[in-house]
Amino acid sequence: MLTSAKSLLEMAEDGGYAIGAFNVYNLEGALAVVAAAESQGCPAILQIHSASLEFGGDPLIALCLAAAESASAPMAVHLDHSTDHSEIDRVLAGGVNSIMADGSSLDYEANVTFTREIAELAHSQGGMVEAELGRLSGTEDTTVVAEYDAKMTDPEQAAEFVERTGVDSLAVCIGNVHGRYRGWPTLDFGRLEAIRDVVFVPLVLHGASGLPENMIERSIELGVRKFNVNTEVRSAYMESLSGELEGFNQPELLELMDSAVNAMKEVVAEKLRLFGFSGTE
Repeated sequence: MLTSAKSLLEMAEDGGYAIGAFNVYNLEGALAVVAAAESQGCPAILQIHSASLEFGGDPLIALCLAAAESASAPMAVHLDHSTDHSEIDRVLAGGVNSIMADGSSLDYEANVTFTREIAELAHSQGGMVEAELGRLSGTEDTTVVAEYDAKMTDPEQAAEFVERTGVDSLAVCIGNVHGRYRGWPTLDFGRLEAIRDVVFVPLVLHGASGLPENMIERSIELGVRKFNVNTEVRSAYMESLSGELEGFNQPELLELMDSAVNAMKEVVAEKLRLFGFSGTE
């Protein structure tokens, strides 16, 4: 069932768990996330990255909304990493009421101004806004940030940022990265705890692909209510296709698609189990 992302985050806050948000690019991805959420009996979010929206356009928006509406589990649809006013206007008009206003590449004051404008726009239409303070290194679709451009979230600045912008959730940088981790992940939980103590909106952690279970659990204990996952799901999709196409006999297209859905579903379901929903909320 199509549900607002804000209500999902509120339920996660009350239940002490986190919502899994998964980037989707096509029908197979949407089916995989919905099937995994239904198999676990838990909520999830279908995310459309700005780059995939540029490719898929309005049909991708409609596809994700239809998939969420038809699901037996609570599902929201969310625009991820948008820096463009016109794109955000388009998505809100198309029925998506959860937006990530990504001003992380801007200086602090410009980020505040941009994010506040988007928050006012989304709120006027019953939507919610996630913002990012700090900047993750790594690669996500067309977004590439070098390590030397990454910046950890400052707790005191985070409190001011949330107050000045009126955002509904805050994505933080505590050592998490987009894409694959080089070596063992290192998260600054002291920083996360300090942010949690002064920021009173749900916290979001991007770059959840590759994080071990103990780091996931600790992040949830310290206030993270949404994890973004892309790399592992996308890899499952690509590996499934590669494996099916290795043989000499060309598979049927529907079989190829079904195999990809099942491969992604397994990854999504495992992540949802890690994110702590007990099924009693």
